Amino acid sequence: MDAVSDYIADFARFITASPSSYHAAAEAARRLDGAGFTRLDETDEWESASGGHYIVRDGAVIAWLQPAASGPTTPFRVLGAHTDSPGFKLKPHPTIGHHGWLQAGVEIYGGPLLNSWLDRELELAGRVTLRDGTEKLVRTGPFLRIPQLAIHLDRAVNDELKLDRQRHMQPIWGAGDVRDADLLAHIAGFAGVDRDDIAGYDLLTADTHAPERFGKDGAFFAAGRMDNLSSVYAGLVALLEAAERGGDQQHISVLAAFDHEELGSQTRSGASGPILDDVLTRIGEGLGATRSQQKQAYAASWCLSADAGHAVHPNYSERHDPNNLPVTGGGPLLKINANQRYATDAAGGALTARLAAAAGVPYQEFVSNNTVPCGSTIGPLTATRLGIRTVDVGVPLLSMHSAREMVHVNDAHALAKLTGAFFARE
Repeated sequence: MDAVSDYIADFARFITASPSSYHAAAEAARRLDGAGFTRLDETDEWESASGGHYIVRDGAVIAWLQPAASGPTTPFRVLGAHTDSPGFKLKPHPTIGHHGWLQAGVEIYGGPLLNSWLDRELELAGRVTLRDGTEKLVRTGPFLRIPQLAIHLDRAVNDELKLDRQRHMQPIWGAGDVRDADLLAHIAGFAGVDRDDIAGYDLLTADTHAPERFGKDGAFFAAGRMDNLSSVYAGLVALLEAAERGGDQQHISVLAAFDHEELGSQTRSGASGPILDDVLTRIGEGLGATRSQQKQAYAASWCLSADAGHAVHPNYSERHDPNNLPVTGGGPLLKINANQRYATDAAGGALTARLAAAAGVPYQEFVSNNTVPCGSTIGPLTATRLGIRTVDVGVPLLSMHSAREMVHVNDAHALAKLTGAFFARE
């Protein structure tokens, strides 16, 4: 197999192991452990030591590679991404149902493309917390489905589909009398715990269809949650490759995979929260940095905010800027917005050009059509919180926020090479 095929095959394994942000953080931790990284507990004192280290906070993971020659003003190279994806989250008192159907009461998480979740076999995945505070990861496998109404009962469905977020998006999981059912008892069975021991849970839906390559010459890759596991995986691969080289770079390489980006990031494990500053400050303190020296390190640092973007859609090209039409297979996107919804500026554009040249990959600019509101990323949040120079990049997708998205395999691999250049010694 060639390098691209190897990359996509392992990317598929990473996605399959990561049906929720909590699973994604756990899978990243498993791979970091295998590469010799040391897991640190935030409640402990940290001794300054060279090599690889990481923490997990809820569904977020921060990992870093500290060279032996690091000092109080050694700059950081931060790859920022996020582990969560849009979907549906299980509500309290989740066992509901009508007319002989058992359903799950769910709340919409983020901004999913609702119709894409219909008629798919879904699983619930995430964490349960027991009464003693113990947390356990759980996933059900195929267990739920949100069925569409047959066309015979709605002859106008192909002219206009309107989905009520409360009435139409509650998935089915069984048949019977709702008074005799208990969804949490089934969750407990999957988790291998007693039903009465479950005191809390964070459980979300995920599509269970396996990732697949398809199209002419297998050029395309389809899977759920590529926004933004495509960036988490690329950053993880690049960090592990830097560790294999011996960590001889002149900066501290950091993978910051935040949670809750799809909700606005304002949580303890989100990019608007304290997690990255907490880690970078503690690294600096371990190196003897004063507050002034920490600010010196930040001033010389860079953040590469990596989040998926939009390839031009062949059926809706008018939704894109007519002079900036990023094509599939044309390389990662340099994401630009005049109103700083993306953090890229001229300096960031120049850095991207250097990285792409060093990595031997193409890249292409993305800017929104003026009539189509622009989304945002963790880039501006990180730049605002820490003052670190930031540039926004990402792979071009189709069907973003669908239950199943698609990417060109060369673009996914090129992002990892670009990130590898970002972490490489200069």
